[in-house]
Amino acid sequence: MPNPTAAMLVIGDEILSGRTRDSNMHYLAGRLGEVGVDLMEVRVVSDQHGAIIGAVQALSRAYKYVFTSGGIGPTHDDITADCIAAAFDRTIDVRDDARAILAEHYERSKTELNTARLRMARIPQGATLIENPVSAAPGFKVENVHVMAGVPSVFQAMVESVLPSLTGGKALISKTLRIERGEGDIAGPLGALAEEYAMLSMGSYPFQKDGRYGAHIVIRGNNEAQIDAALAKLKATFE
Repeated sequence: MPNPTAAMLVIGDEILSGRTRDSNMHYLAGRLGEVGVDLMEVRVVSDQHGAIIGAVQALSRAYKYVFTSGGIGPTHDDITADCIAAAFDRTIDVRDDARAILAEHYERSKTELNTARLRMARIPQGATLIENPVSAAPGFKVENVHVMAGVPSVFQAMVESVLPSLTGGKALISKTLRIERGEGDIAGPLGALAEEYAMLSMGSYPFQKDGRYGAHIVIRGNNEAQIDAALAKLKATFE
């Protein structure tokens, strides 16, 4: 049985402008692979209602799990929560349990829970809260869409909160073989091997060092014995 599939939606003009480098995709992909969920697609969209709503709806229909990052903070351009509500035709308002979480957090830090901060307690109707042990403001889940913060430390903490609720398959295994030949020499045997082991994913990543050409061949899959057999056959070809 194939693993469950997932997609990620990265939201924010700061990512598209190049001002901020996204590291959340790397973290999510690694953690999902460990629990047997295959990340199949990642989209990056701007802070525009139509773009976010359309992407959420499309990804929600196509994959078992969807994860978003960005746009659930206290400022005017944090519009993700509103867009998620609109995407699933739900109302949105400050929710008592989310307000209580924020009130307790800001009382401990002697900080006012003002109108801006209270925006982070606005939750779409019927959503399930996602714990945020770093900065308290919760994420939330609507249907199969998990909505999380963009700040990497908070995103990672929310991912860890969500993982136990996912139904995964077999963990992804990845092994690498370094071959000091040009890709032109490698391509033929690698292509034949990929056809023979169609259940595995194979990639060639070239390098050049001290005037010598080569490639790291990465083979991924869920069956370690198959991966080892494919690597052994490839290694024998170039010995």
